[in-house]
Amino acid sequence: MHEPSSTPLSNDRWIFGIVAFIALAMWFATNLPWQLDDYDQAKQAFTSFEMVKQGHWFYQHTPRGRVATKPPLVASISAGVFGASRSWDLAWRLPSFAAAVVLALCLARSASAAYGVTAGIAALGAFTFNLLTPRLATLVRTDLPLALVLFLIGLAIWRKVHSDERWQRSDRFWMFTLLTAGMLIKGPIVYAFLLPGIVCYQWWRRKSGAPPAWFGWWPWLASLAIFLVWAIAGMRFVPGFYDQVVVREFLGRFSETVHRPQPIYFYFPHLLHKFAPWSIVLVAFAWLIHRRGQQTSSRTLSPDMVWLTGWAIGGLVVMSCIPSKRVDRIFPIVPPLCLLLAAQVGRFRSNEVEGKAARRWVMIALACAVLFSAGYSAYKIRTGYGGHQDALVDFGRTVRNEAGTHHWRYEAIAGSDEGMILYLDKTSFADPVSAVAAWNAGDLNALVVPSDEIGNYTRQLAPPLSIRLKSAARAELPGTYTLLVHAAD
Repeated sequence: MHEPSSTPLSNDRWIFGIVAFIALAMWFATNLPWQLDDYDQAKQAFTSFEMVKQGHWFYQHTPRGRVATKPPLVASISAGVFGASRSWDLAWRLPSFAAAVVLALCLARSASAAYGVTAGIAALGAFTFNLLTPRLATLVRTDLPLALVLFLIGLAIWRKVHSDERWQRSDRFWMFTLLTAGMLIKGPIVYAFLLPGIVCYQWWRRKSGAPPAWFGWWPWLASLAIFLVWAIAGMRFVPGFYDQVVVREFLGRFSETVHRPQPIYFYFPHLLHKFAPWSIVLVAFAWLIHRRGQQTSSRTLSPDMVWLTGWAIGGLVVMSCIPSKRVDRIFPIVPPLCLLLAAQVGRFRSNEVEGKAARRWVMIALACAVLFSAGYSAYKIRTGYGGHQDALVDFGRTVRNEAGTHHWRYEAIAGSDEGMILYLDKTSFADPVSAVAAWNAGDLNALVVPSDEIGNYTRQLAPPLSIRLKSAARAELPGTYTLLVHAAD
């Protein structure tokens, strides 16, 4: 089976290069101007900040002093990057960006090697140009690192079933390593994205004689044991861990009252929209393959197609059954969908006419996806700068510079934005009563307070005082802050 002869290899290399260049530029720029005030970025950023500033390497807190709910692996990576670069922006955003780059490379190489160059272009284009990847690529979150780990596990299974290989001891150790990494990124959620697909595949292969996707019990149990050691130690030694992490964060996801629940169909329309136009191409190619008679029954399915389908749909179904939902949580099924699209394209290679038609549709979808995603990125950048989303970043930088110049002792009172504490380079918000007492005793030269509470503080703080600086208002994010200083200073 060969690619259509009318497509020179040099042209394909140019396509790969152009796709990679545009993707990297979009990923880097979509979230500009960078700030920490949405999508819980401040919570994730503060964990590595606390590691560096206070040496809390195993259990961290949120900016408001609650127990951090995620295991510490990604935060540890960010702390290491900061140690090497001394840049918090790089430390916080590099793990997601690097995970996106590695995911794109793995997808393109694996799809091209197995299903042809056109399939590789389809997989790379589908992963890079949608409404999820560019947004998550530089967010301070754990979604992309988790997606990378899950994809490497699923990719290892795919390679085994695609090449009809048996599992070796070294393979199981590799899977244990990846499962442990997944557990230390986001906990047992790795089961929701992998086990349903494995169960479906193992059920299918009972009569087909296909190679197994199951690689044994011990990698799963050993990785879970490591996670449980972390969790049990947290319950034993960290005040509030059980209530805030086990009850509220984990068990609360299955409740209709703790977190805001969404209907069971919530993810499906969002995925169709945010993965467009590739979601449409996936459905269309599936219908065409079925019409050709290649998927009229389960017996005609190849093992790799069964695994990819079960992997993607199984994760979607299980996540849909959990009441607490948010669109970014379903991102780990995007890479297997991209590889499934590549497998579909590969099914047309045996026929030159169909192969050319499939390539043409892939290129049309790629062009539409580039325009769609680039327009989305341009919109996010324009509204970000136009709406002054970095207003608190600039405010915090100015306060630090002023404090350094005048040798002020200053504190900050918590408002609606948890990121403020990081912009001010503080390890905790001040208790309001203690901050007022310190000001009145002459132990503080300046105080950062939420702008809507200025009246309360001006009545409590001993004069003379003046309003030195106010942060600009932001169009899409609430809350502004004001810097109060002793007038004599």
